[in-house]
Amino acid sequence: MTRLRIFMIAGEASGDALGAALLSGLRELAPGTQAQGVAGVQMQALGMESLFPMEELSVMGLAEVLPKYRHLKRRIAQTAQAVLDEKPDVLISIDSPDFCLRVAKIVRAEDPSIRTVHYVAPSVWAWRPGRAVKMARMIDQVLALLPFEPPYMEAAGMRCDFVGHPVVGMPQATRAQADALRAALHVGDAPLVLVLPGSRRSEVNRLMPIFGEALAQLATQRPNMQVVLPAAPGVGPILAEAAASWRIPVHIIGADDPEQKRAAFKAADVALAASGTVSLELAAAGTPMVIGYQLSWLTTQIMRRMALIDTATLVNLVSETRVVPEYLGEKCTPTALCNALGRVLDDPSAQQRACELTMERLGRGGESPGLRAARAVLNGLDS
Repeated sequence: MTRLRIFMIAGEASGDALGAALLSGLRELAPGTQAQGVAGVQMQALGMESLFPMEELSVMGLAEVLPKYRHLKRRIAQTAQAVLDEKPDVLISIDSPDFCLRVAKIVRAEDPSIRTVHYVAPSVWAWRPGRAVKMARMIDQVLALLPFEPPYMEAAGMRCDFVGHPVVGMPQATRAQADALRAALHVGDAPLVLVLPGSRRSEVNRLMPIFGEALAQLATQRPNMQVVLPAAPGVGPILAEAAASWRIPVHIIGADDPEQKRAAFKAADVALAASGTVSLELAAAGTPMVIGYQLSWLTTQIMRRMALIDTATLVNLVSETRVVPEYLGEKCTPTALCNALGRVLDDPSAQQRACELTMERLGRGGESPGLRAARAVLNGLDS
């Protein structure tokens, strides 16, 4: 192949990180690869110029999108036209399906010869399976983060390659760093509970009172227990205010210290966490967990009727076990969480095995996900 020309679109920070790793992999396997598109700081650090600031696409929720709807439509049209003008060897869209797939749809209608690749498979295994069929109308190939996703995409008519999850490449604290944190917090041999109530204001507001009461109940059974709470970016003040009302003391770690956060993940004996990809971060650190989550009553009812799976925790799904206790909706009560935390502290062995299996299945020990993704893209072009 002559020098590879790609057009990449990322819409948020996580996609920018995936794109940067993929671009590095492509340049390793296909030196001289040229890239342009919509990029964040990590992709721009590799020499990509962004068509416009990626942050314009980083909006979530109906209330946030509506005021920007017309502007986003203009950006969709602008991006699609830039792809058509450039006529790259491949268009690679990364997550952000509401924006990226609309661009791909326009490109496919105008020039079907441009190959289209989408990085991060939609979770059709969990709900709304029809999304895969709609996606196949404009996407040739999908790069999947989870090992069980390819059959769902392939059944809809797309090529799908499992390329590994980025969590396997995230830096981890050493045992010495974890022990140093325990010493700094004067934990000693006492149980250390890591609390992760989410990174969104709505999550924090719903979960902090429940988590606080669960830990207060646990402290009556284990009076020497210590609690550590890393402050997620953007919600640090809310977390601190909510934790101040708890009936137990808590050590709060600032959001500007990633090394200390990693040490907390490694040092904890158990985590009490919101549902989400954080379960994989905990598995990477080898930390057992209890998952709790609450949505509004109406959203809970809708999700319950649409869900296709019996667990929302990725460690359970990837390891094909159900050893991580999860309490969702009305089941997310202080007493239920307290009792589950106690059971995990008493015997974490089943979860530790599931965490190791999860990391193995997500690609730990093999090629980096970025390099695997690059190899899949090149293989798809060759075929």
